[in-house]
Amino acid sequence: MLILHAPHTKPCEPPAALAYLSAALAAHDHACTICDMNIEGLQYILGSTTGPSDTWSTRAFKHLNNNIATLQRLDSYHNFDRYGRAVADINRVLEIAGLSFNLQLSLANYQDNGRSPLNSCDLRQAAAEYRANIFFPYFSHRLDELLQQEHTHIGFSLSYLSQALCTFAMIGYLRAHHPEKVIILGGGLVTTWLSNPEWRNPFGMLVHHFVAGPGEGSLLRLLGTTQKPDHVPPSYAALRDNRYLAPGFILPYATSSGCFWKKCNFCPENSENNPYHQVLPTTATADLLSLTKTTSPVLIHLLDNAISPSTLRAISEQPPGVSWYGFVRIDTLLADLDFCRRLRASGCVMLKLGLESGDQNVLNSMNKGTDLRQAAKVLANLHTVGIASYVYLLFGTPSESRREAERTRSFVEEHHQGISFLNLAIFNLPIGSDAAAFLPVTDFYTGDLSIYQSFTHPLGWNRTEIRRYLDTVFKRSPKIAEILRKDPPIFTSNHAPFMK
Repeated sequence: MLILHAPHTKPCEPPAALAYLSAALAAHDHACTICDMNIEGLQYILGSTTGPSDTWSTRAFKHLNNNIATLQRLDSYHNFDRYGRAVADINRVLEIAGLSFNLQLSLANYQDNGRSPLNSCDLRQAAAEYRANIFFPYFSHRLDELLQQEHTHIGFSLSYLSQALCTFAMIGYLRAHHPEKVIILGGGLVTTWLSNPEWRNPFGMLVHHFVAGPGEGSLLRLLGTTQKPDHVPPSYAALRDNRYLAPGFILPYATSSGCFWKKCNFCPENSENNPYHQVLPTTATADLLSLTKTTSPVLIHLLDNAISPSTLRAISEQPPGVSWYGFVRIDTLLADLDFCRRLRASGCVMLKLGLESGDQNVLNSMNKGTDLRQAAKVLANLHTVGIASYVYLLFGTPSESRREAERTRSFVEEHHQGISFLNLAIFNLPIGSDAAAFLPVTDFYTGDLSIYQSFTHPLGWNRTEIRRYLDTVFKRSPKIAEILRKDPPIFTSNHAPFMK
């Protein structure tokens, strides 16, 4: 089997899905080849694009190789201006490359001005007109090369909207030139599609099988293995030598799938009804020790929606021997300063925290299970022990008005010393959310594959007003502005652990 990760996603670490799926298939004696076509496609674009003669573009093209090398050296992340200039100049080359294809192309996104990944008709058109895709010269040659081996099944890991049009262009090429191959489509975005009660397969002529959730069991069954797959750690042997835009190899690892809390209103984990499965903490720590020996990572990225308390304890007792970061819930464990010290000693350099709001009533209405006094204690503890905090805020939930948003601003200002980085988002209502039954809803985007719905805010706190508030009030707070200036451009939380 051949499993592919198509453009376009942030090119800073290998795609974990390929490492997990290939390891599971190999453990059951199924030959498997994997290819990160995102990083390869990026290298093709950067190496084949020429640009205009304005000052910025000339500089960006002239110093392209030096800028790539800059992002692959750790000391560059200790000089924010040098780092930011390298990111901006590499991004400039991609922007120019996308112009002649009517794309808004960046290091983090692929947006076609003429086609939408939320419209199945546009995705089918991308498949039919695969030659028009910016990556066509690369992927046509690369797919033919990969298929010199006898692969009967070809799987695509499609997790992000930014991958959808390129994935379908590649599928269109395969259907035209290798029609005998069985096409399988899985990943996070596909899981969201399949969880929609209104889902009706619009890709019957292109895709043979769809896979929801973790794909190991489904792929094994498709290949004729009926036994339930045991736990198999991921294998990064085929991805280890890719030249990602990071100061060393970043090791992605998931100690769980789904969410152990799974009570938050409006969360896709609820609307998609994704089950929770945890790797035994002792198994996870053993995997991490083994993987660090074989891959020599500069950083471990724990991929969980929220790392469980039992896993945090296990890691603090048996450290992986390298720096690590991941998402956690704000709870009593992190309110213990001594435990935070042990966590820092285990290599924890950053924790991502879904605070969402600085108003307790809003948090209660969301069923977050978060107490603001405890959150303040956690932020203070992390600051004391030297663990960076990447705090996520969500504006515009149905119970929030400007008054509650102002309380969030006050909370952030009061505790700014304990907040290293901030992510500001405006609430989207997932299709299938139970709350949609109680709100006047309309289509958020035009397209039969939309994953969100728009709604009339019960308190009149609409998206236009929220954006204006964030731009003219929230972001202009001196204490908040200082935090926002430290956020790594484009790569955000993926590079934040390297910042000093």
